[in-house]
Amino acid sequence: MGGTKLSEHWTNKHEHASESHGQMISAIYRHMQVYISAELASYRIGSGQYIFLMAIASGEPITQKALSEKLLIDKTTTAKAIAKLEAEGYVRREPDPADNRYHLLYLTDEGREVAPKVQEALNRIKSKTKKGISDEEYSLLLTLLKTVLHNLTDEAN
Repeated sequence: MGGTKLSEHWTNKHEHASESHGQMISAIYRHMQVYISAELASYRIGSGQYIFLMAIASGEPITQKALSEKLLIDKTTTAKAIAKLEAEGYVRREPDPADNRYHLLYLTDEGREVAPKVQEALNRIKSKTKKGISDEEYSLLLTLLKTVLHNLTDEAN
């Protein structure tokens, strides 16, 4: 928002009357996927897999079901992403000793080696997206987006 105060931006309601947050979120998502794909291409990790790699890195071991729930992503998409990461040698599955119907997901040595590099790439992209936005504004943005997500995923609706 450049030098514009957050309150000033939101008080001019007519300027953005035809825009929707859905359009903005969609455009941001598409542009970020392009940047992420370019940043991660050398690691053979697509924009659809990095989130799974990083979630496993932050909480391994984890079951595929728990991973889907944590990321709010359907089981089929999760299974495809994990299969790709496994084929690339970044993730391994082991039977869950507590329940052999499930598999626990772990990073391989290669996965542990690449995860910090992926995080660095994601940090570069995040810095680019935050340009001209104060920490306070960014925090508010995340809070508002979480509210929108909650509104859409709340089973009471």
